[in-house]
Amino acid sequence: QVQLVESGGGLVQPGGSLRLSCAASGNTHQINLMGWYRQAPGKEREMVATITSGSSTNYANSVKGRFTISRDYAKNMVYLQMNSLKPEDTAVYYCYSKSFTEYNYWGQGTQVTVSS
Repeated sequence: QVQLVESGGGLVQPGGSLRLSCAASGNTHQINLMGWYRQAPGKEREMVATITSGSSTNYANSVKGRFTISRDYAKNMVYLQMNSLKPEDTAVYYCYSKSFTEYNYWGQGTQVTVSS
């Protein structure tokens, strides 16, 4: 089992920045991929960014050039630096991990609200 705990959400004005953090614990040696998903009210959960154990990254088109995912392998942490935030980025952001045996794990989510 892997446990994921997010932090860093909040309220920010359009054009502002936030940094989300996710701490993984438990059987962290099983983790291959980590990333962030988000779900806005009335919408399906969507992938925001992912990073593999080999540091390959993937981003949703809507966040390319604005968001950066990074990972601290020694601390079992994954981060999402979000710049130039827009109101449409408002959502609950979930930390995600996939093990080498294809098990999926989710955090409890952290709210990000972009509003003036």
